[in-house]
Amino acid sequence: MTTISVKEKLNQQFPDTVYTPILPPGKHPVFTYNGFHPGKVDQLPRGHVKEPGFQAFPVDVTWEHDQAIPMRDGVILYGDVFRPLSGEEKVPAIIPWSPYGKVGSGTQNYDRMGPWRMGIPYQRLSGYETFEGPNPADWCARGYAVVDIDARGCAHSEGNVAFWGEQEATDIYDSITWIAKQPWCSGAVVMMGNSWLAISQINFVSRFTHPNLKAIAPWEGMTDVYAHNLCRGGVPNAAFSELIMRGFAGFEKIENAGAMLKQRPLFDEYWYTKKIKPENIHDIPIYLTASYSTGLHCEGSFHTFETAQTSRKWLRVHASQEWHDLYRPESMDDLQRFYDFYAKGMQNGWETETPRVRLTLLGYDGSFVKTVEERVEEQWPPASQHKVRYYLDAGNKTLAIAQPAVSSSVAHEGHSLTDCSDFTLYFDKYTELCGRPFVKLYMACDSADDMDVVVQIRKVSAFGKLLESLNWSPMPKPQPEVPNVNVAKHLGQQGMLRASHHVSLLPRRDDDEFPVYGHDRREPIPVGTVVPLLIPIWPVGMVFEAGEGLVLCVSGHDMSLPETEMLRLKEPVDENRGKHTIYTGGDYASYLVLPFI
Repeated sequence: MTTISVKEKLNQQFPDTVYTPILPPGKHPVFTYNGFHPGKVDQLPRGHVKEPGFQAFPVDVTWEHDQAIPMRDGVILYGDVFRPLSGEEKVPAIIPWSPYGKVGSGTQNYDRMGPWRMGIPYQRLSGYETFEGPNPADWCARGYAVVDIDARGCAHSEGNVAFWGEQEATDIYDSITWIAKQPWCSGAVVMMGNSWLAISQINFVSRFTHPNLKAIAPWEGMTDVYAHNLCRGGVPNAAFSELIMRGFAGFEKIENAGAMLKQRPLFDEYWYTKKIKPENIHDIPIYLTASYSTGLHCEGSFHTFETAQTSRKWLRVHASQEWHDLYRPESMDDLQRFYDFYAKGMQNGWETETPRVRLTLLGYDGSFVKTVEERVEEQWPPASQHKVRYYLDAGNKTLAIAQPAVSSSVAHEGHSLTDCSDFTLYFDKYTELCGRPFVKLYMACDSADDMDVVVQIRKVSAFGKLLESLNWSPMPKPQPEVPNVNVAKHLGQQGMLRASHHVSLLPRRDDDEFPVYGHDRREPIPVGTVVPLLIPIWPVGMVFEAGEGLVLCVSGHDMSLPETEMLRLKEPVDENRGKHTIYTGGDYASYLVLPFI
């Protein structure tokens, strides 16, 4: 029987897949290209510094350039190997997997991606790390090799760039097999990295097991590219994906996610093959991180921890921006204990001494209460969680425990980057929120048969001032002078829904269960018709002092700060038209469900 390759299978299954040519690395206008050097070996002696100001290597390191790694379908990938020069001792290997470009190449770097390098000192990195991946100088000193592979289609690795799915997972499997057989490798392999590098780990272990893969550390990922990124709540937004895609370099093509969203706007079998299923993860040890400030990874990170079936999983929720946390020495020390236990067999007490959950709750800049940082918990959400409904009152723009007896309404312009309807709640005692909030809104549109509804939870001071959470400390400037980008400051968690997708709501056990949508069908809503909409909000972790409160903001636009300045909107890009009206009280029980602990 002839076995077809993953590429051939996917081409047969989805012949309409759009592949877009990408520029070669040497001709790409912003891709830093370091050349192609198969077989070259450099010795980086202790004290070596790539550029003034960067970290010096603590140990002697061997750097093997562009090692050829064969895939089962004949494609060749290329990877750089950094390994400690320590005699005959064999070491475990760390894989950071992405198509971003290895060893200082690519388009992404921390100087360009946000203000003040997100608080990452130059001295903390050697300049040899891949974007969002481990620093070879640091990890070779810790007794590990780093095998930095250009994923399929990136730089000189052959084939087309694929985003996650079966092709990427198969390539990772073959790469682990190759690495484990190298003479310098102990046979133990682990994976590490943030964002794409985290998603690739979860994608792999949800599809395959490998005897040489001992542990993974997906530091903030995603499990559903459709629902978490490209079409959250059924609202299409491929801007971030298209920005990233423009930065890829290679000699063939890239699978174009934005173009596929236009061809397949509803969740179908194509998007299903890209969906990652953590419930299929049964044995591998996992060190997960999560934060509230990311606009890309919050839901996926918490969902992975909740649903992964392995008994060996740990979650650390941190208070900072993800890249800042990735390179903190304390973070790397903690991760080393995890790796040492599983990849080296060191009996360091990891399993018995490490809390299953370390929970952070944001206090926000200017608040009377400090952030709760990495408090020990047994589970997420904590077992003490209980949900409370607060009913919207359009008459006085408040939230209250009792439903207003008299109906009222408030409207905002749907196609606007500034207009919104706000509802305020103050707490009379110290309060902690943790979990997934959601809202039920009775709404109508006067000019179209569909509308995008976005909700956001903002914290307010006791004096009614909207507060912001700064993403690392210390900041070089006070809060008013910190640039308005999401990598630097967090406003509050959001939820969104394209109203026509409300018919795809999955069955719920009761009215307090968090709403989840299939997004596999839509049904226009007649102009002027009032319809109840359940809108899920991504996980929150907030703490309030007595007198402080929150505002529920409702609008037709994304109210979060742009991830980078390159994504800042000057004009609305939505399809909203006319006024969006919210009905409350009387026959319209519009409410917000908050998770308290």
